[in-house]
Amino acid sequence: MDERSAIAVMSGERRDAVAAVLRGMCGAAALGYAAVIRCRNAAYDRGWFRVERATVPVISVGNITTGGTGKTPVVAWLVEELIRRGYHPGILSRGYRSLDGHANDEARVLQRLCPGTPHIQQRDRVAGARLAVREHGCDVLVLDDGYQHRRLYRDLDVLLIDALRPWGFGSVLPRGLLREPLTALWRADVVGITRAEPELLSRALPQIQPLLRRHRGDEAAALIRFVPQGWISGVGAALGATAFTTSRAAAFCGIGNPAGFLQTLAKQTQVVAERTFPDHHHYGSADLDELDAWRRELGVEVLATTLKDLVKIPADHPVAAHTFALDIRSQLGLGSERLIAALDCLCPSRCPQRRAA
Repeated sequence: MDERSAIAVMSGERRDAVAAVLRGMCGAAALGYAAVIRCRNAAYDRGWFRVERATVPVISVGNITTGGTGKTPVVAWLVEELIRRGYHPGILSRGYRSLDGHANDEARVLQRLCPGTPHIQQRDRVAGARLAVREHGCDVLVLDDGYQHRRLYRDLDVLLIDALRPWGFGSVLPRGLLREPLTALWRADVVGITRAEPELLSRALPQIQPLLRRHRGDEAAALIRFVPQGWISGVGAALGATAFTTSRAAAFCGIGNPAGFLQTLAKQTQVVAERTFPDHHHYGSADLDELDAWRRELGVEVLATTLKDLVKIPADHPVAAHTFALDIRSQLGLGSERLIAALDCLCPSRCPQRRAA
């Protein structure tokens, strides 16, 4: 079953008998998964599992659901803010679905967005933290996708919730998209709601705020929008954000939440067709040939995609000249003062009340 079919089952979009049986089976499996996660969290909360502390502050950016909530542009924003404050930050990540020992797609995107910033991809994030400090001289670390990685102590835990699909259909894996039960919301120091467009917030906030109050005691959250800055082509050309406003384009992507990307894209160009691939998809030559044939069949000159997909397309393939990615950056809005204040307090000399490292 592919991702789109799985979502149709989880969400209840499919209502046939087979889908009902699958939901029942997944619901039973989810009970076991939730029990394991609760036991693991309890072991960390009670000190039964050891938590390692880095010698420098650690900021974690993560989510409570699978799929894309926009972590990468938020990590890039944090890195820029830390540099502006005089820090030398490093990025830590697991390196999920890297290919042949090379950096994965998210690392390649961050290399473009944060040039010169060390990025350590290693399953053992504690060892990665030591390496970043010892060999790269980093004085603060940003842990990408780290909310469930509890072995490395963090000075600031930032949890992102997607306004488009906030709670992953209300169940843990495999019945829904939650990585852990919603009781885990209490661990976050700062909550950010991504894709905070007015039309989405009007539907999302009534779903988000009651659960934040229940599990955290308040509904405070920073609103984060993703704003297109321009287009980047597969051969390295840069264009303005309005370059394709009147153009017909075909869209493709292999990300965790295609709907969020397609919604943003619809404001930048006229999408006539779309195609999705699994998250972190590696594009082989057959895929690229097929995309180019698809473009010609549709009679369009523009294949619109994400930067995460573009970095995996070789510049020497013919399709690259017709492939353009939106360069999207984070823009913080209402409620962001808590995050800003937390960043200002990272250094003990600036904020003596900071928690001991």
